[in-house]
Amino acid sequence: MKNQMINTDNAPKAIGPYSQAIRTGDLLYISGQIPVNPATGEVVEDCFKKQTEQCMKNLLAILNEAGLDFTNVVKTNLFITDMAKFAEVNEVYATFFTDYFPARACVQVSALPKNVLVEIEAVASFN
Repeated sequence: MKNQMINTDNAPKAIGPYSQAIRTGDLLYISGQIPVNPATGEVVEDCFKKQTEQCMKNLLAILNEAGLDFTNVVKTNLFITDMAKFAEVNEVYATFFTDYFPARACVQVSALPKNVLVEIEAVASFN
């Protein structure tokens, strides 16, 4: 199978030369999602919880476009600008993964695009 770009209007448009996601074989690689509301194109409220929630909603929209959901996610990477807010991010993240938890990394970064507080990327499986 040739690599396939996956894009949806239900998640923010890419702000650079990349796709929202790429399917290659049985894997879907989802680009880092920042907390932009796709309906308005604006970054949501300056709050770790609200921004985490929007990132997860954006991931779900891309998963759904590919015919998947969070139970197909095998790995996530979270980038946050303040590790002191880890518990707040984790609280929201956990509401999207209840009985099944993918592998994960979470790192603090000095800055993210559009000065957001959170960015989340994922890898999902079609198996």
